[in-house]
Amino acid sequence: MTEAHAQPGISIIREKIGSFIEGKPAQRFITTLIVLNAITLGLETSPSIIAEYGKVMRIFDTFVITMFVIEILGKLIYRGFGFFKIGWNVFDFIIVAIALLPSAGQLSVLRALRILRTLRLLSVVPSMRKVIQALLSAVPGMMSIGAIILLIFYVGGVLATNLFGNDFNEWFGNIGRSMYSLFQIMTLESWSMGIVRPVMKVYPYAWIFFITFILMTTFAVLNLFIGIIVDAMQAQNTEEEELIKSEAEKGREERDKINNELKLLRQELAEVRKLLEDQGSSNHR
Repeated sequence: MTEAHAQPGISIIREKIGSFIEGKPAQRFITTLIVLNAITLGLETSPSIIAEYGKVMRIFDTFVITMFVIEILGKLIYRGFGFFKIGWNVFDFIIVAIALLPSAGQLSVLRALRILRTLRLLSVVPSMRKVIQALLSAVPGMMSIGAIILLIFYVGGVLATNLFGNDFNEWFGNIGRSMYSLFQIMTLESWSMGIVRPVMKVYPYAWIFFITFILMTTFAVLNLFIGIIVDAMQAQNTEEEELIKSEAEKGREERDKINNELKLLRQELAEVRKLLEDQGSSNHR
């Protein structure tokens, strides 16, 4: 068989492998394995369950990682180097590669990393993938908000150290302690009875500083994070809707084109039929 004849055959095989591996039945099977494997990895934290079912769990664990490797190899055969151009494929490849690392001897701690396989749900479940894509698109905005929060923390830390550091060294003795205490206050965890009220016994007007800080961070800046993420999700949904509309529009244009061609074909057939009838009648005469 010549190379020219062999190449189409190889191409057909690759297409069949790709359609099978990336098809819905195979992806549902992989999703089921990920969920079951996550459950078994959680059960492995119980010594009693390990003592009774440890051998079965190890066999299942080997089966799962084998299926993951077969899936990755199938995608590599189908897409070639184009496999690494898709971010989700790279993500899956890294997760599976980590699972293949040796976990014996000094590297036994790497066994704990097997739970990272559960993160593959982010790539195989479309709704989760949409959320992650929205979060990634919101990263630049979140970084800007993070810079604002860091600036507020730095200014607040310097002020708190200068104002309260002498009497409350444990909380505000230096800028590091002050910023950590302000972080606790921002999370609203024991901020009033734990920090602010003791400080107010020495500095009665300290509430002005702390309330202002909470309003600026917890109730203002942090809500901007939520706004950015919601806006990113909305943009993601809008983009998908526009893509669906454009595809529907293309499909409508194709249908209209086909209908127009059929109309022209019918007209041509009618003209040919009429021409044949005219010729037949003239010959008959």
